[in-house]
Amino acid sequence: METTWIDKFKGLSRLPAEIRDELVSGSEIVGVPPGTQIFAPGQTADNLWLLLDGTVKVQQKSDTGREVFLYRVHAGESCVLTTACMLAFEDYAAEGTSETDVEAVAIPRKTFDDLVAKSPVFREFVFTAYSRRITDLFTLIDDIVFQRMDVRLASRLLKLADEQGVVHATHAVLGTELGTAREVISRTLSEFHRRGWIEQSRGEVYLTDRDGLERLVKSAGA
Repeated sequence: METTWIDKFKGLSRLPAEIRDELVSGSEIVGVPPGTQIFAPGQTADNLWLLLDGTVKVQQKSDTGREVFLYRVHAGESCVLTTACMLAFEDYAAEGTSETDVEAVAIPRKTFDDLVAKSPVFREFVFTAYSRRITDLFTLIDDIVFQRMDVRLASRLLKLADEQGVVHATHAVLGTELGTAREVISRTLSEFHRRGWIEQSRGEVYLTDRDGLERLVKSAGA
């Protein structure tokens, strides 16, 4: 098996040759289509996925059915929740779903445990990614508690927009992204439309004035 995928992950390229060989021989390349549930609450974390291509969305659902977006895993990254569950021998408390076609390296628990124990470079890679994502989650908590919804929505629209300035998401999906009700999203988007910043169609939001959205975000220091 080719080992070139290792160089796609910052930190792994420094692995000694024998550890690289062990990592490759002890893992496998997997692929799933969009909409595949990769893990769910109550499941055991058996493999650490390193994404080669695609995006995985991680979110949590409350007892009342409210869904809260936590983070996305992109190519070149690993899932911090999986890392935490594997280190603590705990089951998942959230779900991860592929948003696109996903190709990833699946590292089984045995290989993961062996390399964390014996390789300082691999261990540093795991904990650096873990600490970085934990910081992101604290930022998310800060945004939810202290940041205005219009600012949060403007920021999320700018991040989700494609090269043509189109966000492919319903109001309900945007509500999940921001941990709020669909009705709140609808009211805020209506105000954005009134200001001339967006246009809407079914399941899509068109950014007609990115500068206006960016000024709103910058004015709040987001």
